[in-house]
Amino acid sequence: MARRFLLTASCAAALAVPVPAAVAAPATVPESPNVTVGDISLSGLTYEQAVERLESRVRPALMRKVVVRLGARQFTITGAQAGVRFDAAATARRALAVDPAPGAGPVEGAASVPAVIDPVVRHSRLAVRAFAQKAAAQAGRPARGARVRLGIRRQRVTGAKIGLRFDAAALASQVDAALDSPSAPRLLTQRGRRVVPSRSITELRRMFGTIVTVDRASFTLRLFKHLKWVKSYKVAVGMPAYPTPTGNFRVQNKQVNPTWSVPNSPWAGELAGSRIPGGSPANPLKARWIGVSGSVGIHGTGDEWSVGSRASHGCIRMRVADVIALYPRVPVGARVMIR
Repeated sequence: MARRFLLTASCAAALAVPVPAAVAAPATVPESPNVTVGDISLSGLTYEQAVERLESRVRPALMRKVVVRLGARQFTITGAQAGVRFDAAATARRALAVDPAPGAGPVEGAASVPAVIDPVVRHSRLAVRAFAQKAAAQAGRPARGARVRLGIRRQRVTGAKIGLRFDAAALASQVDAALDSPSAPRLLTQRGRRVVPSRSITELRRMFGTIVTVDRASFTLRLFKHLKWVKSYKVAVGMPAYPTPTGNFRVQNKQVNPTWSVPNSPWAGELAGSRIPGGSPANPLKARWIGVSGSVGIHGTGDEWSVGSRASHGCIRMRVADVIALYPRVPVGARVMIR
């Protein structure tokens, strides 16, 4: 299709005067095929008209805010925040430059196919990436493994939590595409990816198979299996002059009917430095021995009346029936906490 001029070709020929280029009418956007920017038609408009339509209809569309939904969170970025810059004049010149191919005109009974051109628009990629990274960080949450807070009376277990991660790079690309097109959707969504925690509560319970705690204030020994309370026993602890040591220990050794290696201490009297075989009436270590720290351990006592008091030389005394019941349930290496 030939471009329009202020004077028709036939009039120019009749006057026999050539039309100077300076007085030629502004070119118009080709009508066939239809020319659109997004869904805004510029077909048949002059350059000035095209610029005016672009400014009034395309610029506002490009400056609309983009809304991003990440899971349950919502974030927005405006055209101003993204540094959107739209060049209506350059976009109009691009529309004017469309050259319809021969035979591309409308076919009778059929609609013409529009020629869609992109607007000349720029925005700050850095601003968009900063927005996407911040939104992804705020909407996401790190995975948290199961945790335990060890105590004398109870073990406080906190279950694991699934994490949620959003793809900031993919989100930035989506926002870039939305800001560059007046007809692109301005509501964007992204589903988060589940992040499995490093340690589950089942794994945590497996790690803490057996814990023995001794509460000196209440003369109570507690047995925990897989962080769950199992049984409590009354015990005797060290007298003020020979206190039971406090701290975190491990079971070092175990014996049935243990031999007593008498310490070289004044309180041992004539037995100091000797060894008393297991089962001997002179041996205060009755039935079982669970070694905790050096010469300190958990054992049965023949003086069951002392249970519930500060009566030993540092060891933890138990009733014979109780220490026999406890013994097979406490392996070497088990944690022992004494407070």
